[in-house]
Amino acid sequence: MEGWPVMVKKVLTWAGLAFLIFFIAFRPDSAADVFKSLGGGIVDIAQGFGDFFTNLVA
Repeated sequence: MEGWPVMVKKVLTWAGLAFLIFFIAFRPDSAADVFKSLGGGIVDIAQGFGDFFTNLVA
């Protein structure tokens, strides 16, 4: 049963991709809001790391 986890991973990957396409196609405004929120979170994390290293060196 070595192939079982690989098959599950492939199915979940394709299902996630299909959901993403469906979400963007039928709810573009909501999809844009989600991606803006994710992008903002990533920017906040990067800024936090930058502040940490700045304070570490200073």
